[in-house]
Order: sequence, then C-alpha cells, then structure tokens
Amino acid sequence: MEHQLAEIRATALSAIQSADSIDILEEIRIQYLGRKGSLTLILRSLGNIPAERRASIGKLSNQYKNEIESGLEDKKNELSKTIGSDLLRKQLIDVTLDSESATERENLGRLHPISQIQYEIEDIFTSMGFEILDGPEVETDYYNFEALNMPRHHPARDMQDTFWTEDGNLLRTHTSAIQIRGMEKVSPPFRIVGPGRVFRYESTDASHENTFYQVEGMMVDREITVAHLIFVMKQLLKEIFQRDVAVRLRPGYFPFVEPGFELDIHCLICDGAGCSVCKQSGWVELLPCGLVHPNVLRMGGINPEEWSGFAFGLGLNRLVMMKYGINDIRHFLSGDIRFLKQF
Repeated sequence: MEHQLAEIRATALSAIQSADSIDILEEIRIQYLGRKGSLTLILRSLGNIPAERRASIGKLSNQYKNEIESGLEDKKNELSKTIGSDLLRKQLIDVTLDSESATERENLGRLHPISQIQYEIEDIFTSMGFEILDGPEVETDYYNFEALNMPRHHPARDMQDTFWTEDGNLLRTHTSAIQIRGMEKVSPPFRIVGPGRVFRYESTDASHENTFYQVEGMMVDREITVAHLIFVMKQLLKEIFQRDVAVRLRPGYFPFVEPGFELDIHCLICDGAGCSVCKQSGWVELLPCGLVHPNVLRMGGINPEEWSGFAFGLGLNRLVMMKYGINDIRHFLSGDIRFLKQF
C-alpha cells in the first residue's frame, strides 16, 4: 500500500509541474482528489486495512493529499500570474503614449498643398462676406468665352490655348465662367468666388503647367472703384502670408474688365534678386484683375448703368509656390510622395 501511495504522489506532482493551464490542473485534481480519484479511493478503503497498519497508512495518505493540494495551489498561482502578464502585455493601453504609432501616422493621408491653400482662401473670403460657388470643368463656349466679352473669332481667345472636345465644348481655361453662372443665380449687390481646376494647352516650365488651379471672384455693388479692388486683394495676401506683401499694378488687357490690370507681388522665392520663377525680374505675375466690363454685366442680366464691380483671378499654384518657397510648378502634379509629405 505504501508503494502504491508513493507512486500516486510522484505521478500527481509530476503532472502538476507539467501542467500549462488551469483547466489541466482541474483535471489533475479530479483524477487524484475527486470523488472517484485514486487517492480518495485509498482513503475510503482504510476500513479494510488491518488495524495495526490503518493509522500509518491513513497518516501517509493525508500527508500526500496535502502535498498534492499544496502543489495544485502553487501551480495555479504561478499560471494565474503568467496568464495575467500575457493579457496585460496584449491589452495594455498606455495613456501616456500617442493615440497612433509612428508607423500609422506615416501611412495617414493628407491634404494636397493646393487643397490646403484653397480651403484657407475660402475661409478668408467667407470672412469678408463672399459666397463660394462651383461650376463644371467641361464648359460651353458661351460661358467660357462669349459671355465674358469674347465672341467668336475675337483675337483674345488666342491668349488661352484651349483643349476642345469633339462636341464643341472645352475644358475650361479659367474659372471666370463661374462668375457668369453666379450672376444668373444671384442679384446684386453680391460677392462671389469660384475656385477650381483649369486647363491650358501649352508648354510647361518652372512657372507654367497645362493643368493648374485658380480662384476667381467678383464683387458687384454701387460705385465700386479700383480702390475697393486693391484693398480686398492686399487684405487677402496679408492673411495668406501673415505679413504685408509688396504689390504693384500694371496695365493689362482682359476682355472682361475695363480698365484691366496685372497685380504682381514681390517674389518671395528670391526676395526680388531674380530667379527662374520670377524670370529674373524680382516680381511674380499673380493676379489679373480690373473693373467688370459693362458687356459682362449685361450678359449676366445686370444693368451696368446702376451697378458696377471688380473681378480678379488668382493662380493657386503660384500662391503656394510663394508661400512655401517652391521653385517649380511641376512638382504639384508629379505624384512624388517625398514632395507631398512636406505639407
């Protein structure tokens, strides 16, 4: 009997040490200490053992039972700590860390610099009481040219190299078409701006692209003068660059304004010293503008004898170039992730 008890003890303790889960420990407990466990059966059979051996066998059985129970308890505590540590490592939330890992941040998308400046400009104009309008990128000849005082065969059309479609429409060469569509929908006095993508069939270089972005606007009210135009433009540039920007007005011909101007800004790339962006002049052509031509007001259903206004067109690409010191407009459509990650 002593030999059988010693074998049960050794087998049980060995199984306990090899157990790798609390469920297995429970199976071992049932196998040896359960109602039908091997050690329990021996304890129940003590009445069949001769009286002179009963005390020693009982004492030894209880000793082994206590050792097995103690082994089960120690192993259970050990496994509980290990399992808890594993869970802690897997589920721990360190509130002192960033909500995203560096790798996740690296893979996040971001706004294109053109989109960033467009939204910024929209906010600036909205704060000055302008309404944001939109229009189609594939335009009709009427809205892109005729309604802007450029009838068929007008030589000013040659200033804008145009992508024509087979059905006689075109990819808009400027967002001025939005102004005509806007005048058909709103009544003066009004302030509107129309940002968007435009297209020109021309050669590319450091300051010219065949696809670029503009925001064009118009303000119509009574007794509008060039002074109103200059104030709004300088206020816009001041908000964008967060400083006063030197500007100059040059006479310029645009069929939809009279008088017309070219508004240039002091080149912020070279600080006026001369570079490829400003064509060594120290100034960058940024903003064609002027007072709205009476014919354009009439095409929009507005009486030029009663109302007047100013209009402008701003190149977003060149504006971003000035703001961030970008020396080649072709970077915007290059698809180079290294360029875009800087913004």
